[in-house]
Amino acid sequence: MFDFSPEFLFSVFNESPKEFREFGGKGLSPRPVEKADPSIYFYPSVMIYFFLNFVGYLINCGATRRSVIDGRVWLPDGNFISAGTSKSLTVPGLVPTLSTVRSFPLENKNLRRKFCYVVRVYRGARYLIRTTYYYGGVNGLDFDSPPVFDQIVDGTFWSVVNTTEDYGKGLSSYYEGVFEAKGNTMSVCVASNTYTVSDPFISSLEMLILGDSIYNTTKFDSHALHLVARHSFGHNGSIIRYPDDQFDRYWQPYEENVSVTASKKIPAVSGFWNIPPSKVFETALSTAQLESMELRWPPFSLPNSTYYIALYFADNSDSMSSNSRVIDMHINDVRYYSNLVLSSEGAAVFATRWPLGGLTKITLSPAANSNGSPLINAGEIFDVLRLGGRTHTRDVIALEELKNSLRNPPLDWNGDPCLPRDYTWTGVKCSEGERTRVISLNLTGMGLLGSLSPSIANLTALNGIWLSNNSLSGVIPDLSSLKLLEILHLQDNQLTGEIPSSLGEMKSLREL
Repeated sequence: MFDFSPEFLFSVFNESPKEFREFGGKGLSPRPVEKADPSIYFYPSVMIYFFLNFVGYLINCGATRRSVIDGRVWLPDGNFISAGTSKSLTVPGLVPTLSTVRSFPLENKNLRRKFCYVVRVYRGARYLIRTTYYYGGVNGLDFDSPPVFDQIVDGTFWSVVNTTEDYGKGLSSYYEGVFEAKGNTMSVCVASNTYTVSDPFISSLEMLILGDSIYNTTKFDSHALHLVARHSFGHNGSIIRYPDDQFDRYWQPYEENVSVTASKKIPAVSGFWNIPPSKVFETALSTAQLESMELRWPPFSLPNSTYYIALYFADNSDSMSSNSRVIDMHINDVRYYSNLVLSSEGAAVFATRWPLGGLTKITLSPAANSNGSPLINAGEIFDVLRLGGRTHTRDVIALEELKNSLRNPPLDWNGDPCLPRDYTWTGVKCSEGERTRVISLNLTGMGLLGSLSPSIANLTALNGIWLSNNSLSGVIPDLSSLKLLEILHLQDNQLTGEIPSSLGEMKSLREL
């Protein structure tokens, strides 16, 4: 038997809510639509203030000034990252958030390095994080195709970024995940890997706070969600997003070779835990006869993993009597839910951990007591990611203070110092196991300027420090708290003052 742990949750509108791991980005046109609804663009200043200060951040990567786009404030990225170079694309007609990128140097194709945006957040808040990429030939004529690289949130590997297919179609690509803030900052990183052949880049970064009820059956203390697909079934217009979706989730149009039903009335959605926008209930996929309906959704093959699935329904047909449309649901011929009564109040069915792999078939069948054919309005599916952990807080604070005491710290000294394991900071070595500590620091010959912060003494798991052949100045701090320190190399610097007498009393120190 499958170990589903599905914890099915059924809610109606009236209830109160008590290979690589890669799916590819979702494609978007990099150019503005020709006929845009003016209501999308103009909002009172209070809405802009609310969106900027209470809901999250909209960061226009590579931009040098603040701008108002689609009625919302987008920030330049200079206050969130110190590495990389701002570049402007020469492609005509791009939407403003794609016309600039931040590009990061690929100095060694065999070296994995991460470059992180660090954003202040509310501890415990749940954030929708969306990264958008449009290459635009930024790496020059020698690289026609965009590079393939990784993206990371805090200490968790999020996904591979491969925008090649979308870019070949003239589209930008976006990736979306849901992560809970574990501290006062979150880092979102672009990272080169061994398969990266030119400079990684990013066009925009969005971090939006979600309501407490959104996806609340996920154990965000140990997991995160990576969006696989989100569709409004039967919808054939533009992507449904903000302001229709107050959290600016993207609902892609989706059509199948089945009937499309248009609704004349739209239900309120205040009772749905995930708060889908009303607009997704304007259309539905259905069958003309009292027969089963099969959907190949998502419309691509999935890697073997565990998935969060949410399906949304509302029967707004004037021709159906109340509670007369009842359906059974199967996913890949395994029962998902039985005897779901559809009404104008709406319903949602969730599975928090459902195993899938390959192509997926969703079958909706009229139940034995149903007088109506099946229908479905919308759906979301996420890969459930296990979090990668975090470096010990004491060590993170100590390294941040050491970084601040250096005038030219390594460019990749942002984000989690030790995690993911393949992306530790330059010169930093960390312990294995659940409690990740910094155990050595080797920055020999890196031309460092500045001083040694006394906080280095808070890295109490250190057994080796190599800082020779730099241009460090100031005094040597008291290192007596480093009980495990065996090796200390500070020669060939510009340090002044006396050598601390405590060094001679450190029993473990054997090389100085």
